Amino acid sequence: MGVEKGNIGALFNRIAGSYDKLNHLLSLGIDRRWRRRAVDNLKYSGKVLDVAIGTADLALEIMHKGKADMVTGIDLSDEMMRIGAEKVERLGYGGKIVFEKGNALDISYPDASFDTVTCAFGVRNFSDLDKGLSEMYRVMKSGGQLCIIELSYPENKLVAALYDFYFSRILPKIGGALSKDKPAYTYLNKSVKHFIWGEKMKERLQAAGFKYVGYRPMTFGIATLYMAGK
Repeated sequence: MGVEKGNIGALFNRIAGSYDKLNHLLSLGIDRRWRRRAVDNLKYSGKVLDVAIGTADLALEIMHKGKADMVTGIDLSDEMMRIGAEKVERLGYGGKIVFEKGNALDISYPDASFDTVTCAFGVRNFSDLDKGLSEMYRVMKSGGQLCIIELSYPENKLVAALYDFYFSRILPKIGGALSKDKPAYTYLNKSVKHFIWGEKMKERLQAAGFKYVGYRPMTFGIATLYMAGK
């Protein structure tokens, strides 16, 4: 079974039950550190839109650190949001983190609805990156902030070679075995290898209208944090 970006919601519905466990296992827990670092860079804001909220790990970190009054999350995967909603209720943030099925390429909210827009490990799955970034810009208020975390490739050749071996040979096998869905983890590997990062991503953010665009590689460049304003 192949996987296409246009069917990304169905992919994450299939792996939702094992997603959190595998995400932490395959990243050796470093993904938690990436989210903490991203949230530490956010200024306090009233309303946050978390695009591709998934199981709500970033939204929960935002609320845990008191960086927002409310987080609204959109996603194409009902199952990911169902699991996220269970976590939100269990951790006492019910009513402060809300979920709505929605497409990043056609966000249902009016212009300038949110103080902050965030997206963790989701933009590489957009079937049209520029349209998604433009929509995120549209719903952000003037003076607002954008925060994106995305996987990337290390520039150091030795680190890149080790990372590529792990990501191409080991991750799909472990992910596929534990999730019973090898095509999904093969897609996730390819989605990173074929995506842009660093200066190229900065250029696309600027083209969408964002200002003060900056980025910071994390953990040898395995992930990159992008921050911008409007």
